[in-house]
Amino acid sequence: MGLVLAITAGFIAWVILWSLGAKSIDAFMVTILFTLLGVTGHMLVRYLPGRQE
Repeated sequence: MGLVLAITAGFIAWVILWSLGAKSIDAFMVTILFTLLGVTGHMLVRYLPGRQE
């Protein structure tokens, strides 16, 4: 669920930055950053102490 929220927040930031006059590729880099942070967090969560599988 957190990954979906990160991607959604990235696309919202992309639309807002694009409407404020930023170039579309520069604004899309924010979406890529949010997505990479979300994926990295999702992958690292299973290695936290106290998590049992």
